[in-house]
Amino acid sequence: MPVAWSDLPGFADDNLYEAWNAWLKGCERPMAEFARLCGDVRQLSIASGDEQRAWITAKLQPYRVEPLQGASDGLLTGYYEPLLDATRTPTAANNVPMYRPPATLAQRRPWYTRQEIETLADARAQLHGREIAFIADPIDALMVQIQGSARVRITEADGTQRLVRLAFAGTNDQPYRSVGTWLLQQGVRDASWPGIKAWAAQNPQRMSEMLWSNPRYVFFREEPLADSDATSGPRGALGVALTPGRSIAVDKDAIPYGAPVWIASNGATANLQRLVFAQDTGSAITGALRADYFTGWGAEAGEFAGHLKQPLRLWVLWPR
Repeated sequence: MPVAWSDLPGFADDNLYEAWNAWLKGCERPMAEFARLCGDVRQLSIASGDEQRAWITAKLQPYRVEPLQGASDGLLTGYYEPLLDATRTPTAANNVPMYRPPATLAQRRPWYTRQEIETLADARAQLHGREIAFIADPIDALMVQIQGSARVRITEADGTQRLVRLAFAGTNDQPYRSVGTWLLQQGVRDASWPGIKAWAAQNPQRMSEMLWSNPRYVFFREEPLADSDATSGPRGALGVALTPGRSIAVDKDAIPYGAPVWIASNGATANLQRLVFAQDTGSAITGALRADYFTGWGAEAGEFAGHLKQPLRLWVLWPR
């Protein structure tokens, strides 16, 4: 629904220059409708906020996103890039493998479920030698698979350490099921990541049952993390590096990749009224009024993302 710029909550107050880096990254792979604007976007990277705001209002038209049916309030959640320690070979402490895609992944769709990967000799044989690294906690492994990437400090066999990124490389094509929802069905009240870890520590005999409730399994590739990459997030589905606080994951069937989006979300965790960009997607992100907000990397970003679950309104900004 086309609306006036005055309908966007907080539009006059956002520090647009903070969003410009995300826009510049989007211009590395722009959709046709936005490619003609990228020259201006680059020139305006050193402009004032007022100049950037005036250009946006002149060149773009805001459209309020509404569902075809159902409730008008959407849902905003958060995701981040974990930072973990790992070893290149298994140890007594680190024995949870993070795998590359198996050679047979394309030959069997869907591939084995999470439970089958951990219990069937044939599945394990096909993953033998595909280990990238080993971490300590199976809950952390699940978390990395759900977040889609991680920064990992790997200790090599000779004792040296290097920081790498585990980047999304494929799935077993099994359906995603939330372990948090499974826990709530068991009567557990706290289904946040700290709550999940606390429950697992108290119920080690049911750890596998909880993990296997989500049959989807994610495979990774190892990427070097150069100094220039250390200030950017992983590449999202658009193919560009994500920007903390300015990149969101969307349902690509509802909101096109690369589109600038205005979000308004007020809740117990944060009050967000800002310009963001649709640069990623996720298996749990479905529907027009649904977005996942990239919070960055490390423990603080994880804490923020883990508690972010609040109502959402959004507007897509489209070229006139």
